[in-house]
Amino acid sequence: MRTAVAAVTASTAIVAGVIVMSGFQAAAPAKMNPEQALIEGFKKSTVASVADAVDQIVGQRGFMSHDMRPRIPGKIVGRAVTAILRKATPEQATPALSAKHSVAMIDNAKPGEVGIIVVENGLDVAGLGGLMATTAKVRGMAGVVIDGGLRDLPEVRALGLPSYSRSVVPSSSVGRWASTGNNVPVECAGVTVKPGDIIVAGEDGVVRVPQERAAEVLKRSQEIDERETKMVPLIRQYKALSKVVELFNRI
Repeated sequence: MRTAVAAVTASTAIVAGVIVMSGFQAAAPAKMNPEQALIEGFKKSTVASVADAVDQIVGQRGFMSHDMRPRIPGKIVGRAVTAILRKATPEQATPALSAKHSVAMIDNAKPGEVGIIVVENGLDVAGLGGLMATTAKVRGMAGVVIDGGLRDLPEVRALGLPSYSRSVVPSSSVGRWASTGNNVPVECAGVTVKPGDIIVAGEDGVVRVPQERAAEVLKRSQEIDERETKMVPLIRQYKALSKVVELFNRI
């Protein structure tokens, strides 16, 4: 009788073990698709290394002007969606038209996308405020970058929406600027941004990565980060930078 009970107990333990192991296998993380891997790779890269990588791979600058600063801090990585506003007469810059395409861009944004709003020659005009930021947040956007002004900072800060702009102003575009298009190539703070380009932003600034060279730029950025990681302990060892620069041919 004891032998039979022991056999049943052992059998139950084996079955339970198989079930537990099967559960562990089922819970294994799914492999990232190429798009996820690309975005996650840029999230782990430093903004400076991405800027250097664009210089080297593309042969032209990808970094935006120095005055494009984080007004609501937070790293941004994602695909660009765009909107542009141009100076207009009060009759043209009606409440319905002044932010029409910016609103449409945000209303149709996919989670993880980055809003690029250009207020052409309009550093004294806000391209985004609390209501648009609220919509961007609930749409799951990664953040916004504005070549122009940002307003309603307390509201946007409370939302936790990473926001970069060239200025902070309380003004409205109504009666001043009218939106003229969305999801078109735009000139943003010295850099051409096309819909679908990858935007990488952090405390150092904002960088645009051309979508057609993104994989190459990421690879080079990772190589730069890895090399700099190796340089730091040698700098501490030699207590000098020149010797390490000579070894790695980089500063």
